[in-house]
Amino acid sequence: MFRKSTLPELLSPAGSFEALVAAVNAGADAVYFGGKQLNARAFARNFDDEEIARAVVYCHLHGAKAYVTLNTLLSERERETAVKRAGELRERGVDALIVADAGLILRIAERYPDLSVHASTQASAHSTEGCDLLAGLGARRVVLARELPLSEIVSVTKNAIPETEIFLHGALCVCHSGQCLFSSLIGGRSGNRGACAQPCRLPYDGKERLSLRDLCLAPHIPALIASGVASLKIEGRMKSPGYVYGVTSVYRRLLDEGRAATPGEIAELERIFSRGGFTDGYLSGNLGRGMLGVRSATDKANSREANDAAIPPIPVEADLSCTVLPGAPAALTLTAAGRSVTVEGDTPETAKSAPLDPDALATRLAKLGGTFFTCDPAKIKIDLAPGLNLSPGAVNRLRRDAVAAWETGERRAPLPDTEKTFDRPFPDAPLLSVFCRTAEQLDAIAPLLPENAETYLPAWETPGATTPSGVSFPAVIFDGEREEAKKMATAARERGVKLALVHNVGQIGFARSLGFTVIGSQRLNITNRAAANALCSAGLSDAILSPELPLPAAAAVGGRILAYGHLPLMLTERCFIRENFGCEKCNKAVFTDRTGAKFPLLREYPHRNQILNGVPTYLGDKRAELDAAGLSRLHLYFSVEPPARAREILASFLSGKPLDGAVRRMPRTF
Repeated sequence: MFRKSTLPELLSPAGSFEALVAAVNAGADAVYFGGKQLNARAFARNFDDEEIARAVVYCHLHGAKAYVTLNTLLSERERETAVKRAGELRERGVDALIVADAGLILRIAERYPDLSVHASTQASAHSTEGCDLLAGLGARRVVLARELPLSEIVSVTKNAIPETEIFLHGALCVCHSGQCLFSSLIGGRSGNRGACAQPCRLPYDGKERLSLRDLCLAPHIPALIASGVASLKIEGRMKSPGYVYGVTSVYRRLLDEGRAATPGEIAELERIFSRGGFTDGYLSGNLGRGMLGVRSATDKANSREANDAAIPPIPVEADLSCTVLPGAPAALTLTAAGRSVTVEGDTPETAKSAPLDPDALATRLAKLGGTFFTCDPAKIKIDLAPGLNLSPGAVNRLRRDAVAAWETGERRAPLPDTEKTFDRPFPDAPLLSVFCRTAEQLDAIAPLLPENAETYLPAWETPGATTPSGVSFPAVIFDGEREEAKKMATAARERGVKLALVHNVGQIGFARSLGFTVIGSQRLNITNRAAANALCSAGLSDAILSPELPLPAAAAVGGRILAYGHLPLMLTERCFIRENFGCEKCNKAVFTDRTGAKFPLLREYPHRNQILNGVPTYLGDKRAELDAAGLSRLHLYFSVEPPARAREILASFLSGKPLDGAVRRMPRTF
């Protein structure tokens, strides 16, 4: 949806109340921040409930909006807790919630229709159809994938139902957001749960091959204004107030003046924070080594110098009007930011000696220190009858009550609290499904497969002797790639293939429109029944659950689980194979980390890459435990295995035998 305002919103980060003040003071139109739970920056200081209330007041006093993040994946036991938390945040007056979980988006839209929901970039929306599906669940805005070039941003913004938001500045993930399992499966710290350990910043083969420079789109401001996006977002909830103030100030100036940054302004941004410079590679389409960067000693020294400044709140001028008349409670009206409140206090008494003086009353009412207001005593309107007295304590209470009434007026009335239960949405009958990356793998394992097994080949792979029952769509399909993907999928459909394995919310409706029964892969990040039901309502028939779920959590949801495979840890827009090894090593390249661990790289259509776990997940010898938990719908993922090895693994799996060598099991916690 093309925005209606002249300029896009400038949205700044806050990991602390001090950073929020810095963002507002620097001219942010909106600020986003997280509470102490369920947000994707678990290691930021974040906001307690009192700070959230103060943050909303400070933002609204200065004409800014307050957005709160609830953008982690949710387990089944957290699902209703998150809905209740959304209700509490609504009551505190926040303007929108930023949400990743599909089920939570739908539940908030159902329960709190007056509260805006923005679909997080963790929802992996990179197409018009993806945005429209999220809008159908209740999202009024979608934060687009950071990997989109400008032409795709324009296409989605023009054609999608919801308004769009893009990242403008700050740290970049090398993996498509919502698609990174590297930190989770290797280190036990889930990026989808706000605890990423940033393995992309570490060396591989002795070099920082995955560490990206920070994003900077300051040279592209006129094009971004013309693109129609509703919001431009600065990343940085782990950054200092000085960083937030400095970066926000530069972009406020550029947007107001409708121009690109000068070299001096780029240098100013580099001084605030840099990893050896900036990149605009995704937006411009200039993908390659020029996007890589690490923090130098000079970068760090400059940042310390730039980020040390304290930035105090700016009080807002309030108009006060006080009435003290005989026989009636004293009344005080406070007007600020276009809104007035009136409170009543004690009834004045007849003065026994010195009556209350108007100047003294005004002076005491103007003592607004410790609040977000200020007032000149000379401007306070006083209607005071002669011969009356009001104690200092009564005047102080009147002032405090007026401030509290104004701040409380930012809140919404609570709505009735209703929980919702969900049945397990997917079929329960035992099933084995198998993805093979190559036709040779499928031909090798086909004689061993049970009669009802489902098999999948990539859409771009020509079948061999064995016709698969399903086609696997490309992991990412931008708007500009849709027609080519449609041709590949249609060719499979014409060969009699009836099932489609999809990897993104935008592919559900796409696959259904082509006549497929739609099965979701683990990339949909289904971790609770509400999310499963939400996507089923959009056309999903069955799905593989997130491999981050431990056995009890997966059992609570139901669905297919990944029972074998070198699981994809990252999905990258760039071709690291070509950059680091040359095209002759396509599908043969391997990254090695500092410990000697190996991570195979595979080409994903058309030239994206998957980085796989070198240690395969294997649950073939845990079938009794899985069956006892009601998890008898199992999915095998063959990728780097030679055909003969794939056949050996399947034989071991079917007979319940262990595999030789190291294997990964289901995680213990989520």
